[in-house]
Amino acid sequence: MKAVRFHEHGEPEVLRYEDAPDPTIAPHEVLVKVKACALNHLDLWCRKGMLGIQIPLPHISGSDIAGEVAAVGSIVTRIRPGQRVVVSPGVSCGQCVHCLSGRDNLCRSYEIVGGYRINGGYAEYVKVPEVNILLMPEGMSFEAAAAFPLTFLTAWNMLVNLAHVKRGDEVLVMGAGSGVGSAAIQIAKLFGARVIAAAGSDEKLDKAKALGADDGVNYADQDLVAEARRLTARRGADVIFEHVGGAVFEKLIPVLATGGRLVTCGATAGHLAQTDIRYLFMRQASIMGGFMGPKADLLQIMREIARGTLKPVVDRAFPLREAAAAQRAMEDRKLFGKLLLVT
Repeated sequence: MKAVRFHEHGEPEVLRYEDAPDPTIAPHEVLVKVKACALNHLDLWCRKGMLGIQIPLPHISGSDIAGEVAAVGSIVTRIRPGQRVVVSPGVSCGQCVHCLSGRDNLCRSYEIVGGYRINGGYAEYVKVPEVNILLMPEGMSFEAAAAFPLTFLTAWNMLVNLAHVKRGDEVLVMGAGSGVGSAAIQIAKLFGARVIAAAGSDEKLDKAKALGADDGVNYADQDLVAEARRLTARRGADVIFEHVGGAVFEKLIPVLATGGRLVTCGATAGHLAQTDIRYLFMRQASIMGGFMGPKADLLQIMREIARGTLKPVVDRAFPLREAAAAQRAMEDRKLFGKLLLVT
């Protein structure tokens, strides 16, 4: 098959469009002919290399995958060839207390398709366990199906399971132009919250408002903290949806309202931050980390998408062979929503 692989860590130039061995499925696995695969920051981190994490090389990235079933293993009973499917990107043991209680994203052996050790969807074919296969909603395009799993699952877990967002909450969504940010806006609105979107351009804020955001802060031109306080009548945000990290994270703690919840899933601007812990106990605030989410939540997300209450946001698509150009566009932040590779 054709695939995009990297044999060494480095800049986008290390990505090679080349021949790779066809995946061989085990009895419990499904072979998917990839039609679309969305990019995530995980792809960039794996390509660049991460301190303390060994990635077997060559590696195929790509966690968000939609396509058609090409073949099934001998003990697969639920899925059949020819079906249009989307891949649930989290792989777990299925047997530990966390998996059996429906919190498989807490499994100690949890991994992500296309992550550090499992080859992903930057290829014509990918193999995954049957339990990771979901049937696509009727009428959904492959591009839309590839644009929602990882980002919507992560945002749902952060806002619904961890922050317990509710009607009347004021929610500040950082990085509103990203895939996870555009998902967070919609999920917060679905639960009746008022959303303040933060992005680096007026164009992105206009698109965020089109998704339902009530107000916006252009942090390239405006003081993020001052504007967030003004827009919340100085009481602060009930929920802050954060995935930037670094100095931005430090600024956000004082923006929390009394009893507020900050939940984070990323550190694209830096993984170290300081905070004055007096804000935490005097305002009785909470800081939480979210990583992916339970597989079962994807079923609820898919139902909302089928109803039209949630909508995957696609910026644009690149041919598979242009994966390096797509990753450069992500690094340059030239997007609103998701970038895709199509085969």
